[in-house]
Amino acid sequence: MDGLGDVAVGVKRGSDELSMYNSPNSGVSSVSDGASNGSDSKKLRVEEAPPSRVLHIRKLPNEASETEVIALGLPFGKVTNILTLKGKNQAFLEMGTEEAAITMINYYTTVTPHIRNVPVFVQYSNHKELKTDAGNQRTQAVLQAVSAVQSGGSPSSDVQEALAAASSPVLRIIIDNMFYPVTLDVLQQIFSKFGTVMKIITFTKNNQFQALLQFSDPINAQQAKLALDGQNIYNSCCTLRIDFSKLVNLNVKYNNDKSRDYTRPELPAGDGQPSLESSVAAAFSKDSNSLLGKIPGALNPLSAAAAAAAAAGRVALAGQAGSSGVLLVSNLNEEMVAPQSLFTLFGVYGDVQRVKILYNKKDSALIQMSDANQAQLAMSHLNGQKMYGKIIRVTLSKHQTVALPRDGLDDQGLTKDYANSPLHRFKKPGSKNFQNIFPPSATLHLSNVPQDVTEEDLRLLFSNAGGTVKAFKFFQDRKMALIQMSTVEEAIQALIDLHNYNMGGNQHLRVSFSKSTI
Repeated sequence: MDGLGDVAVGVKRGSDELSMYNSPNSGVSSVSDGASNGSDSKKLRVEEAPPSRVLHIRKLPNEASETEVIALGLPFGKVTNILTLKGKNQAFLEMGTEEAAITMINYYTTVTPHIRNVPVFVQYSNHKELKTDAGNQRTQAVLQAVSAVQSGGSPSSDVQEALAAASSPVLRIIIDNMFYPVTLDVLQQIFSKFGTVMKIITFTKNNQFQALLQFSDPINAQQAKLALDGQNIYNSCCTLRIDFSKLVNLNVKYNNDKSRDYTRPELPAGDGQPSLESSVAAAFSKDSNSLLGKIPGALNPLSAAAAAAAAAGRVALAGQAGSSGVLLVSNLNEEMVAPQSLFTLFGVYGDVQRVKILYNKKDSALIQMSDANQAQLAMSHLNGQKMYGKIIRVTLSKHQTVALPRDGLDDQGLTKDYANSPLHRFKKPGSKNFQNIFPPSATLHLSNVPQDVTEEDLRLLFSNAGGTVKAFKFFQDRKMALIQMSTVEEAIQALIDLHNYNMGGNQHLRVSFSKSTI
């Protein structure tokens, strides 16, 4: 897609005039813009231009292509012209209507747009339109190609050539920095803005959530990749990485929360997989924070609670079902479990405030997290995992808080208050820990390792926790390491036993699940 080069490239002369080469390749004659100086950002904010369908984009990375600039505007409507100023790291983008430009500006004031992981700045231009010579056929071919695909028309052969349409209708999607779970339904909602989604298969590979998604037409896959690659589903997390798959057709056997064939609703749910309800999709479309439906192709910056709720249990987003920060955990091993072990395990996904093992039903416990988001996150990652040899069940509780025992009442240490615990991982706003939340995995990430501790010491420590160490790797500075146990259950046990373990000299080991393998 970098083949969309040669699109109206210009040079800036003087402080308020952009004088363009009047050649077939440049296609723009004497465009001036008072807001053309990319360096004087304070002045720009003061002299904000009135709404216009021409947008001025600043601070572009040096290697940004015209394609990537066009992609900023695609979700909001028809893009009718583009002009890039390579030397100034700036561009002008003309939208089909002023309304589309206003919607785009409103969206990007709340969600900073990125190109190649660099934040870029979008504002109204003083131009009302970009005047283009008819001779600039290359620009027009590209823009016609884009608009033909956007309007759902069947692209002509030259349009297909201009877009260099991929032959596969199947996209491979990887989600980076997955702080909140992403479901098959969320993907279907986002990608269906670009065409008919036929099939989706989701899976975890190398401890990363991935999906294969098949459109009815390869041109829709091309369009979705162009607009969505590198975008975040929720604010500053869940980044989409999109490539074309070598597969041209997906074979879906079951319709459940892991895979779906929208053309064959009669498929079975499969063994042990919950069949999906339509309530999730309906709830998403009602969500007041959702931009889906309002902007063609825009991502959905759902409230994080709604996102996690949908992922964790098809909770009715509009109702109050997902508002509690209290979880009910059942099928625990009552001989082994203690409040501290639940605090440590659930503390991977949020700051645990209180834990109560039920007096009359000691295989069940109530766990109060800091908020509903964290409760949803813990539920979606830990429900169905093995702890002390038993598969635990995690659901939202109807309780709003976990009550402490009344003064003087001994409940045999079954209730613990952790509100002031120094071990909370997420008490610092913006902590890096927010970006390192992963599902339980056999590989653990160790940090705060003392300099004099050897690989042999750590292998022995983790073997003594009752598991088998399969592999080990120190990071370069030797303060961090990866250690791989033989099963996820062994890794869960090792994390419970050894997170915050005193390694001597008051240095406490930190243990997390890793997305890496050794």
